[in-house]
Amino acid sequence: MKTGVIGLGSMGAHMALNLHKAGHLYAVWNRTREKAERIAADTGALLAETPGELAGCCEFIVISVSRDLDVKGVIEALLPNIHSGAVVADTSTVSADTAKEVAARLRERDAAYLDCPVSGGVEGAKNGTLAMMIGGEATALEQVRAPLSAIAAIIVHMGPTGSGQATKAVNQIMAAGINQAVSESLAFGQAMGLSMDKVLDVIESGAASNWFLSHRGKTMLAGKFLPGFKVRLHHKDLEICRDMARKASSAALPIVEMTLNHYQRLMEAGYGDEDISALFRLKRQQYQDLERRMPRDPRVK
Repeated sequence: MKTGVIGLGSMGAHMALNLHKAGHLYAVWNRTREKAERIAADTGALLAETPGELAGCCEFIVISVSRDLDVKGVIEALLPNIHSGAVVADTSTVSADTAKEVAARLRERDAAYLDCPVSGGVEGAKNGTLAMMIGGEATALEQVRAPLSAIAAIIVHMGPTGSGQATKAVNQIMAAGINQAVSESLAFGQAMGLSMDKVLDVIESGAASNWFLSHRGKTMLAGKFLPGFKVRLHHKDLEICRDMARKASSAALPIVEMTLNHYQRLMEAGYGDEDISALFRLKRQQYQDLERRMPRDPRVK
């Protein structure tokens, strides 16, 4: 199946390479042309001049961009040339409403849309081990299951259009809570003067073990926050979660509100492109500020 990839950032580039290894990649396009040129050179894929050109030569199109407006813009650019029976899989994280809107636009051209947000970070994209939650028609999914399997190790059909994005919202809220818990607890352990290597070893063997602790604990404590999932992107996703909750029931999401506040502070301090484990900066700073404010006991040498 001739497959095109639109959006070759940290996630999309790895998806394109994995599709190439599986023999599916046919064409690529990216807003910043240099990224597309590199992928095309490495894989032999067609370097499309526009999204429309890519749509004209591909049966299956994978989108990996950042925001709702980006997705809508890409879909509009595809529409004039997209083939009847083509399938578009959007791996971006956007609102369920956006997914429904662009699905309706594609149906007008007899093309199918799957909202396919993913979880697993850059590591998962690189290794082809992402978890993919899918909304849309089951028949469309079966058409493209083979190329999707080059991207994701776990593919779950969640229901009609928008269900994938709603499931991703659940994931993003949970990720915020885990980030809060891990960063706060490690900052606390550090403030207690514990050997943090030993702390990590014992906790990773117990009931509090989790992916984030195992993959980000050591780098967090070392003050290294290389992007896996950027603060500004999780901030964007949590804003989507908040809006979805308000439309559904006006329910409050305290963890989301707290994390949005903390991420905003990090972005204002210039850390928006760091991994979300940079939240540890704020947690550690709280203890450092407390130590400076507390009067020193002259009896303590």
